[in-house]
Amino acid sequence: MTNLEADSLKKLPPLSLYIHIPWCLKKCPYCDFNSHAFKNSFPEQQYIEALLEDLRIDHAYAQGRNLHSIFIGGGTPSLFSASSLAYLLQEINSIIPIDKDAEITLEANPGTFEQNKFSEFRASGINRLSIGIQSFEAHFLKKLGRVHSDREALVAPDIALQAGFSNFNLDLMFGLPGQTPELAMHDLNQALVFKPSHLSWYQLTIEPNTVFYSQPPKLPKTALIESMHEDGIALLENNGFQRYEISAFSQADKQAQHNLNYWQFGDYLGIGAGAHGKISLLHDKLIVRTRKTRQPLAYLDPTKEYLADLSPIPDQDLALEFMMNALRLREGVDKELFENRTGIRLEQIKAVLSQLESEGLLASGTIRTTAKGYNLLNNVLQAFMM
Repeated sequence: MTNLEADSLKKLPPLSLYIHIPWCLKKCPYCDFNSHAFKNSFPEQQYIEALLEDLRIDHAYAQGRNLHSIFIGGGTPSLFSASSLAYLLQEINSIIPIDKDAEITLEANPGTFEQNKFSEFRASGINRLSIGIQSFEAHFLKKLGRVHSDREALVAPDIALQAGFSNFNLDLMFGLPGQTPELAMHDLNQALVFKPSHLSWYQLTIEPNTVFYSQPPKLPKTALIESMHEDGIALLENNGFQRYEISAFSQADKQAQHNLNYWQFGDYLGIGAGAHGKISLLHDKLIVRTRKTRQPLAYLDPTKEYLADLSPIPDQDLALEFMMNALRLREGVDKELFENRTGIRLEQIKAVLSQLESEGLLASGTIRTTAKGYNLLNNVLQAFMM
């Protein structure tokens, strides 16, 4: 049995594009992303051309769709020149048309060098910034190995506004080494001064293959972290931010459209070193995941292929894959979306849904956790492991 049934799949989902730029000034000790500190320079123009060739090869996966959103992540993609990114977007539009109202996000650091280019980024067609603040306090920035200063963190949001970015996200962490609930709330209150349209507020976690994993810092006790979390959610909601995903908070109608497409099990192409994609192939009745060559030099090697792996999602994993995304959303999704995005009839998971509803973990009538289920999301997801 293939994992897309023609009579269950109503239509192809929206299509997004993720672009990975792997270079950064310095690798942060908590970072487990595919990022590489450069010593002198990086091959910007060569990499741009490789991205475009990568997309040309992936063009068939669009299956007639335009691009619903674009996210340029890294690494530190704001190290690239605005002219290179303008050229990249222009050429992307000639390969796969970009919707006129598409959200186009660039990850940016608060450093002075990047701030000087904010206006140029806006003119290039980028209409949303995601600024990696992490903390407004100098001593926490130092512990996190960040290259920007507290002063740069404090002025970056204003410069983004002056550059014309009415829609921007601020990334903030909590549970930092030596942090108290009061200091965590101080960071959040400082962020609120700038009236961002979106906040990503998440706990520092220690991931394998990071400096912090081999040299772990002393983190606050669990009770203190839980207090920060609860106090922070209350503070943000009291200031008009809705928690629409586990660590994502937005003003009304300012949810991150690119991330929403991930969480609603939409499709996305991934280009660049180590980029991942997820594509519904209507003709082949398959949903596949793609992964590109990880090391930047190998990605740029003309004798090697960009694609490192293409794997169908097994039928037995589809329900879990869908729920791992959809149940992160506070409001969940309509039951019809499950059938439309997976090609699986809802009847096949009806028993699991009923059991979770009886345990008070899922709401009835939709695919959404209760407040109890949201706090026990891992338990909920285990029920879909087949």
